Amino acid sequence: MDKTAETVFIIDDDRSVRRSLSLFLTASDLHVETYCSSEEYLAREQFEGPGCILLDVNLEGKSGLDLQHELISCDSKLPIIFITGFGSIPMSVQALKNGAVNFLEKPFKMMN
Repeated sequence: MDKTAETVFIIDDDRSVRRSLSLFLTASDLHVETYCSSEEYLAREQFEGPGCILLDVNLEGKSGLDLQHELISCDSKLPIIFITGFGSIPMSVQALKNGAVNFLEKPFKMMN
């Protein structure tokens, strides 16, 4: 595999969310990697290529917001789009102030 391939990293503890997003994005010709926790993602080699992270806020262990802070301190350049089923306005404001690109609520709605 080309190390510079655009990659979407999906980090969510819900297997069905990881699977459905992965199938949708793969069908759109994107390379996808999925992880069930922040710790599992952090165990991989740091990614230097183009891509983004779809990150659940509420994860067991290190939360999505905690992972965002760690990635900032590691100087990660990957944009983060938060996804959550249990978000709040203060949580979304914090994520966006810390550089997140967007904050989306689950379940997702298809746009026409």
